Amino acid sequence: MILTDAQLRDFDEQGYLFLPGCFTAEEVGILRDEARRIYASDRPEVWRETSGAPRTAFAAHTYNEAFRILGRHPRLIGPVEQLFGEKLYMHQFKVNAKAAFDGEVWQWHQDYGTWARDDGMPEPRAMNIAVFLDEVMPINGPLMLIPKSHRQGVLPAGHDTRTTSYPLWTLDHDTVTRLAAEGGIVAPTGKPGGVLMFHGNLVHGSAGNITPYGRTIVYLTLCAVSNHIRKPTRPEWIAHRDFTPIEPLSDDALAQYARKREERTAA
Repeated sequence: MILTDAQLRDFDEQGYLFLPGCFTAEEVGILRDEARRIYASDRPEVWRETSGAPRTAFAAHTYNEAFRILGRHPRLIGPVEQLFGEKLYMHQFKVNAKAAFDGEVWQWHQDYGTWARDDGMPEPRAMNIAVFLDEVMPINGPLMLIPKSHRQGVLPAGHDTRTTSYPLWTLDHDTVTRLAAEGGIVAPTGKPGGVLMFHGNLVHGSAGNITPYGRTIVYLTLCAVSNHIRKPTRPEWIAHRDFTPIEPLSDDALAQYARKREERTAA
């Protein structure tokens, strides 16, 4: 998948792009099934809300074949290589849930602020590229973005270790208010299979989910190889130390895997 000149301009100006319909129902179905299996497991990589509901599963591409394939999918790797102009490695991989009724807030933050402070990443030459596995609606805790906030650089942040089960470098209310007055707030929504990519400095967060409609999103944090982390402080399954350039698989690799699994199940 190659971004058009217009899309590149939009990304530069707004700090994000939403690309609907990037993955088929068949491809999303296999990923959704595998996410449920992972959330039901007792692994240290699976973090839970205070209620016990799943919050995020780190490094799924290292222990699950479907997510290993997704982590090397050309529809995700290609656009980021195009933007950075070099090969990428996987800095982080996570499958985030916003569980029905129990999905908690993700406070307002910048991802690169964490990558710089906790991992020693030199520059914001890394970004999240997200795959919707469920429908993301205005009511079920969608990711909210502040357009153009990536142009502000790294903003002062406080380390919040109390609000939720996951520690985060968060922005204060005055900063968020100022940025929202300048750029507004958007919440990209869409059907399963959509892809959202956003700059490492784009300010974002999400409210809790009190609806019966859970939503799961896979996040690949793809970093330019030359920009690899220097001083990691977090576990390897959160901030990866393997800087090997990603070699994309064939475009139909995930669909092939889904069909083979169906054949094995039917046999």
